[in-house]
Amino acid sequence: MANPFCHLELNTTDTAKAKNFYTSLFSWELSDMEMGSGGSYTFIKPGEGPGGAIAQHPVPGAPSAWLTYISVDDIHVSTEKAASLGAKIMRDVTEVPGMGWFSIILDPTGATLGLWQAKQA
Repeated sequence: MANPFCHLELNTTDTAKAKNFYTSLFSWELSDMEMGSGGSYTFIKPGEGPGGAIAQHPVPGAPSAWLTYISVDDIHVSTEKAASLGAKIMRDVTEVPGMGWFSIILDPTGATLGLWQAKQA
């Protein structure tokens, strides 16, 4: 399938509670990566299918929500194309050092979606 779902991210108001819930429910393996801002980004390793992560919600007061990422070949082209088709760019192309690039869009119906381009080895 072209442009598969590749990453699922829970932006939550309580990371400890979310980690406990999802590991208890699904027995997922979790791996914390410390972030420069003092927080952590917790990778979810479900065993099969796309991986994911749990992170503190970056928007104060916003409710917890899952964010789905779609794999793209060219993050800049895909982000610009989304905008030309009526999407609102919530976060422009941002590099994740050593890993790749992402952008966050709001589609014309109001749904939030992440675009992801992995760094080539």
